[in-house]
Formats: sequence, structure tokens, C-alpha cells
Amino acid sequence: MSRWRLAAPIDDIREALLAAPALPQRFAIATLVEVDGSAPRDVGAQMLVTDDEYWGFLSGGCIEADVAAHARAALVEGEPRLLRYGEGSPWIDIKLACGSGITVLVEPVGADEPAVAALLEGWRRRHPVVWSSDGRHRDAVPSPEAGTDSWDGARYTRLFAPPLRLIVIGEDGAALTAVSLARELGWDVMLVTPGGPEAAPFPGMAYHRGDADEALAAVPPDPWTAIAVLSHDREDDERGLAAALRSEGFYIGAIGARARLEGRIARLRGHGISDAQLDRLKAPIGLYGFGKAPREVALSLVAEVAQAFHAHAAARRSSGVSISSSTPLSAVSM
Repeated sequence: MSRWRLAAPIDDIREALLAAPALPQRFAIATLVEVDGSAPRDVGAQMLVTDDEYWGFLSGGCIEADVAAHARAALVEGEPRLLRYGEGSPWIDIKLACGSGITVLVEPVGADEPAVAALLEGWRRRHPVVWSSDGRHRDAVPSPEAGTDSWDGARYTRLFAPPLRLIVIGEDGAALTAVSLARELGWDVMLVTPGGPEAAPFPGMAYHRGDADEALAAVPPDPWTAIAVLSHDREDDERGLAAALRSEGFYIGAIGARARLEGRIARLRGHGISDAQLDRLKAPIGLYGFGKAPREVALSLVAEVAQAFHAHAAARRSSGVSISSSTPLSAVSM
């Protein structure tokens, strides 16, 4: 009987590590370091493997169980493995539906390693970290998020950016649905509802009951933060929106009819917002073509934010995003 892999969608090993009650003493990381041809995942995709579970996926479900088996063997042996699947693979019984060839580095890792602590600290403090490993020795250092992921056949370097944060300002059905969808996607979510109920609508989430500008001052948006104003014609909407437009947030959007947009822009100029800052505003919010029902508004917003974040992350990296495909087949573990 097949087993549902509910852990498969978790795409960031840091999320899986921090979700555990305690870090396992040892675990394995499997990193997709090379792709020849087309493939379901880009280089840099990772799996986290422990003795009894694994998170993430590296292909379309073709190899994950085998990678997990190799990872557990690597944990027992204490040695990394370089695996080749598809074209050039020694395992002819494992087929890739895409017809490509991929290389995966599997490395056993100790929870007490300084690189692990630095990696998780980057997540908590929301600063980028560059992780570098040859499968045996790992380094993790803060980074200004410059440079390219790389693989030279022996060592790979991967940039771990802070998780996407979405700050939603509002309290209606669209705002609550957007918060729920973003949480399901593993985003860092904060709801701002001026004068709202004392308790947050969902347990364990960041929640602010003060004015929007006060909330943004308390939690200043960084370059990995999106701000969505989903409140309707509150007197303090433009003050909060002005604070968002002055911030480092990569996405600032506001709900509202196009017919009222000109008046909103005039009020924002009254708050000292420049034309360059106004050019950052996404209004009306969300991708075109969705309906006006709360769930559809929320879905269009979350989709637009995800699209913008992907473009933003790509733009912050150098042009050579792909990890080198120069891995020698002689390096493949049999």
C-alpha cells in the first residue's frame, strides 16, 4: 500500500529541523548538485533525512525513497555519497520520467556542528547564510546575498535566504484566507488588525492590534517581506501604506477599486511618498483574472506574492544561477 508523503512539500531543510521538538543528533542532507537536461527540480533542491522520516523531494517521486535509503546508509557509515540517476547512472532499474541525468550529494551531518547552528541562526534572525560543503566538512557564514550557487565536482555552495514573510493588514475573509494559505505554504506570517480581537485567529502566529504604521515600525520589513493592505478605506490605511512603501519590503500591494486609486495616490503623496516609491505599489492587489470572492482575492494575492518573490530572489543573485554541470562521472558512488 502506498504511503502519503505529507512531508514532501517542505522545501527548506531549516523549516523541518526547527519544526522538530529537538534536533536529531545526526541527520543527512541530500542536495541536487547537477542537472543534465530538463528536470522537475532545480539544482540546490534538498532533502532532509533522519532514521525514520524524510522531507522534501528532488525529482517527481522517482528517486526519493532510494535517496533516503542511501542517506541512512551514509549515516551508519559516516561517509558521504555522490549518487547519479538517469543518464549515466549505474542503476538502470531507477528511471527518470524526464529523461535527464541528475547528481545528488548525500552528506551525514551532526546537530552539534557550528555550521548547523549558524544556518538555523540565519533563519531565526532573518539574514542570508552561505552554506558550503564537500560532504565531510561544512561551513556556514552570513552573506549579503551576492554570488552564485556553485558545484565543482567536489564541493558545493548554496545560499540560504530568509524565508518569505507576508504581513497582511486587515481582518475580513480575504485577509484571514490569505494568512491561512501563506501559513500552509510555510511562509513567515504576521497579521495586523488595528483594534482587532485580543487573540490571534490562528495559534502561534504573529499578530499586532495597533495601527499599521506602528506595527511596521515594530517589525521593520526586510527585503524578503511582502506587505498586503487588505483593509477597506480605514482612515489610517494610507499612513500604513506609506510606511510600507518606505520600507525595504520587496512587494507592497493594496486592495481597492481602480476608480479610487487616483485619490489614494494623492493621499500617499500627502504623506511624502515619492513617485519612485509609488511605482512600487501593486494596486489593485493580486493577479489579474481572479474573481472578487474572499478566497479568490486571497489566492490571487498569495500567487502574486509568490511570483514576485521568485523574481526578486533571482534578481538578487548573479546571472549564473545553475550549479556547474561539470561533475565527472568517475566521481559517482556505485
